Amino acid sequence: MLINYQLMIQTLQTKIETKSLSVVDYGKSSILKTLAYFDIFNYPLIKEEIQQFLETSIPQNKLETLLQQLVSDRIIFLHNSFYSLQNNPLLGHRRKQGNKRAQHLLLKAAKIGRFLYGFPFVRAVGISGSLSKNFADEKADIDFFIITKKNRLWMARTLMHLFKKITFLFGKQHFYCMNYYIDEECLLIKDKNIFTATEIKTLLPVNGSQTLLDFLEANSWADDWLPCCDARQQKKKDPKTMWLKKIIEWIAENKLSNRLDNYLMQLTSLRWKRKEEKGLRNKKGLTMGLITGKHFAFSNPGAFQEKVLSIYEEKLTVLKLS
Repeated sequence: MLINYQLMIQTLQTKIETKSLSVVDYGKSSILKTLAYFDIFNYPLIKEEIQQFLETSIPQNKLETLLQQLVSDRIIFLHNSFYSLQNNPLLGHRRKQGNKRAQHLLLKAAKIGRFLYGFPFVRAVGISGSLSKNFADEKADIDFFIITKKNRLWMARTLMHLFKKITFLFGKQHFYCMNYYIDEECLLIKDKNIFTATEIKTLLPVNGSQTLLDFLEANSWADDWLPCCDARQQKKKDPKTMWLKKIIEWIAENKLSNRLDNYLMQLTSLRWKRKEEKGLRNKKGLTMGLITGKHFAFSNPGAFQEKVLSIYEEKLTVLKLS
């Protein structure tokens, strides 16, 4: 979704050369930062979403006034209720189409998430990525955030990814993108920035309500970045734990399982390191990468997070907000 960002930066630079932002007040600055972040993904926002993702609270009447001023000064643009840094009405059309596709995929994602929750050692499942923000392009995956039992992350991940191999036979693998794992020992996300704060606040809970509440409490630092954005609430009650899951977890309560978990971590880390060394790419053409540790494992294809943050900082520099 990082489309032609160099052109965007050039367009912004031209705009700023004719419109000085050095005297923009804090409210306008907050609005522009919000739009700049979502502009990375070519995603225009409605007024209510801007208010939700602001770095500081702004009363609704004040927000409307500031938006009108920014539009009047042609620093931002308004097309069919969508605000953007780009003067491109097609972005609104693209967003509407993506929102429509997302509604269909979200129903499927919720069912799959409840299925994944039934795997041994899994304590919580949430929907992440663009789908959690109600958007899906033509090649959208369904991304999942998984929290596992303490010291059983690698056993859980191995079992789940063995199942995923079966989905390749039916061409359904893109519905089972289990991209981010942490366990109960390490609920705190160490990368404290606008990217991770947005992912935390927009995570869609599927199952594991108490574990997810513990996760949000451990990452309350996200409120510093997005104080106006409330975390999502789980809509359905957790199902009863299946007897097979209980039996497998009971059998695995021993030192041998601890060693097995460590071995699977080392084996997986080595395999992914070889993929990176070979420069292997995923279906989207991004270099494959997996960041691993005893209590976490998450994919970062093409250093995606770093790229997003770099573009964001560049946009803020152009807007004279950094």
